[in-house]
Amino acid sequence: MKQMTMFGPIGFMLAGPFVAGSFVLALAANSSGVSGPTFTTIDVPGATATSASRINDRGQIVGGYSDAGGTSHGFLLDSGVLTTIDVPGAAGTGAFGINNSGAIVGVYLDSAGTEHGFLRDNGTFTTIDPPGSTLTDAFDINNRGQIVGHYVDANGTTHGFLFEKGVFTTIDPPGSVFTQAIGINAAGDIVGDFEAPSHHGYLLTNGSFVTVDFPGAPATDALGISAASDIVGRYVDASHTFHGFVMNTGGFTTLDPPGSIFTQPIGINSRGQIVGDYQDASGILHGFLAVTPP
Repeated sequence: MKQMTMFGPIGFMLAGPFVAGSFVLALAANSSGVSGPTFTTIDVPGATATSASRINDRGQIVGGYSDAGGTSHGFLLDSGVLTTIDVPGAAGTGAFGINNSGAIVGVYLDSAGTEHGFLRDNGTFTTIDPPGSTLTDAFDINNRGQIVGHYVDANGTTHGFLFEKGVFTTIDPPGSVFTQAIGINAAGDIVGDFEAPSHHGYLLTNGSFVTVDFPGAPATDALGISAASDIVGRYVDASHTFHGFVMNTGGFTTLDPPGSIFTQPIGINSRGQIVGDYQDASGILHGFLAVTPP
């Protein structure tokens, strides 16, 4: 079965509801003597790959995992309890975003293998597909109910979108040939990536696009933005290794869990808690939570 990817080389989807006990395992605290983030690994029991996508201000985390049979599932992690989320009748579902009210957005795969965006609010699922789209992923939702994602048009071009009060707005930086709208904060500021033709992250604020490029990196993706406009994402170095980053008023800081060979921070909440995923030396994908001391 086809696996759906969010941004990285590993995909994940959802299937059957279940509840498990606490499964969060400590990875490693920074022990260099310098104040830095504490990383906690998030692994679903029995999964072959796990990713954490977003965290809201209540500490609820959504993400996805792949089981031993190759089916991808999504989850909600709330106070140590894991709940699987499924779009009814779907071949697979991925949970990518959550707001403070607990509304969740993501993507599901229909029986024909087509990806559709969805909103799960108060237990009710609603499909989110821009008119004329052939593929849609919904990546994030803010507390105002604004949803961002990407879609593919009939010509095969990928565009970002904003969905608000039933209206779709296409998001394309000038000159872009490929765009994704990946994160949105409470103020409606949007981050994502685009190609024109080189690959860049961007911030869309007050109707203006600002390019987000990690210094010296050949490619950058902006994946999440907090209420304070701190941005998380990933960049590629000269050896083609993916690293995570945090960007704030102090500039860019690399964020990599110890021992990782691939990192992508995806979500950040107003408390500065960061979630995402990383690959270990064996190539296994794990979710993580990073907490920086105040």
